[in-house]
Amino acid sequence: MKIAVLGAGAWGTALAINAGAHHAVTLWARDASQVQAMQAERVNTRYLPGLPFTAGVQVSSDALGPWLAEQDLVVVGSPMSALRGMLTQLAPILGDRVPVAWLCKGFEAVQPEASHLDASHASASRPDVSPMGVGLMAHEVRAQVAPVLRGGALSGPSFAQEVARGMPTALVAASSDAAARDAMVQAFHNPSLRVYANDDIVGVEVGGAVKNVLAIATGLCDGLQLGLNARAALITRGLAEITRLGVALGAKAETFMGLSGLGDLVLTATGDLSRNRKVGLALAQGMTLQQAVDSLGHVAEGVYCARTVVQRAQALGVDMPIAQAVVALLDGHISPAQAVAVLMGRGAKGE
Repeated sequence: MKIAVLGAGAWGTALAINAGAHHAVTLWARDASQVQAMQAERVNTRYLPGLPFTAGVQVSSDALGPWLAEQDLVVVGSPMSALRGMLTQLAPILGDRVPVAWLCKGFEAVQPEASHLDASHASASRPDVSPMGVGLMAHEVRAQVAPVLRGGALSGPSFAQEVARGMPTALVAASSDAAARDAMVQAFHNPSLRVYANDDIVGVEVGGAVKNVLAIATGLCDGLQLGLNARAALITRGLAEITRLGVALGAKAETFMGLSGLGDLVLTATGDLSRNRKVGLALAQGMTLQQAVDSLGHVAEGVYCARTVVQRAQALGVDMPIAQAVVALLDGHISPAQAVAVLMGRGAKGE
């Protein structure tokens, strides 16, 4: 099988290394100097130092063009903010012939000037807003800019370093298109990586997006040393928030008890490799948001999609108090201690 992975960040590189033990993989990056270094060293020292490429991996910075139509699967490893542009480029090259998988987890952030738009005309005025006046999920971006593409999300609880090392991992291939699901499973299912097919792409994308926001809250909780009871409560009530939003958007409730719901939330909220958790820990230690983000060296999607998650929930009338507190914290409206007080000071209610 021939696979192209577009984007040589940590996660794209990890999947290329893992799949490269079984298939022919082209790992693509825009930065020609980075590609030259990876070709010479057979390792991505910028994002996954010490984890060499497997035999099937080659790297390239060639212009995106007809060579992509020769692949069996094209994987977009860009952040959510770059997905729109990548899919727009790929649509005329691939048409409906080659399936596409995207790795980003989040909601497309609404541009500031779009925030005042009424829902009735927002989507006509700005491409990055839905008919409700808030940002889009990845599959909605695809439907808007590249409806001809057959694609879906590859998601689930996974840290790049462990996947690159061949440590046991389970993912979800989500799409409404059976051929796209099958291509993702064929590309990545192997002895170290189990891939489960799922047709509930709404549920899988909501789980993958919102868990990043809740991981910031859990990192904050742990950074303030509030204890294991508080962590368990945050994860459990966070899962309830994810489920409420997902169901309101048309997802299946049972999806959130699976890998892309409970599984991804637990990993991202508690794992020491979690970038979003690290943001919460840093804020608890008194860092500014900019200092916390700068210290990572990688993208923490929860920082960029938190506001959009809350906006989408509010448009649907869905209550998400933990996510709302995270947004208030990230915007500098409340301190870490005040965020905890807001959550614990809420009135009693049934579970």
